Amino acid sequence: MKTIKVSVVTPDGPVYESDVEMVSTKAQSGELGILPGHIPMVAPLQIGAVRLKKEGNMEFIAVSGGFLEVRPDQVTILAQSAETASEIDVERALRAKERAEQRMREQKTAHIDFRRAELALQRAINRLAVSERRML
Repeated sequence: MKTIKVSVVTPDGPVYESDVEMVSTKAQSGELGILPGHIPMVAPLQIGAVRLKKEGNMEFIAVSGGFLEVRPDQVTILAQSAETASEIDVERALRAKERAEQRMREQKTAHIDFRRAELALQRAINRLAVSERRML
């Protein structure tokens, strides 16, 4: 089966690089599925999971926004942050989720930036969801 090279890069360096059969992720315009030979494009990403089909198995990477660049033979994801399912610290993600939920509850009395807390909550939930998929 044909493959396409995928690179996931953050400001801290490369997170993932491999040849895969398919890439699926959520852009701001909607869900994208990318196969080898896809037309070139650039799209902003939402907080979510990047799903990579490799040798019949699915691999997951949690990304916190960024950009996706597609060329016929390569996909590059430039993410603000990214973690493979096996790298996610579940306890840390649970604590981050609890902190974000607490900030959202206190928003009215403490003048907490609600949108910032909401984004932190989305990132934590995404990391937890991706970490659970690694156990399938």
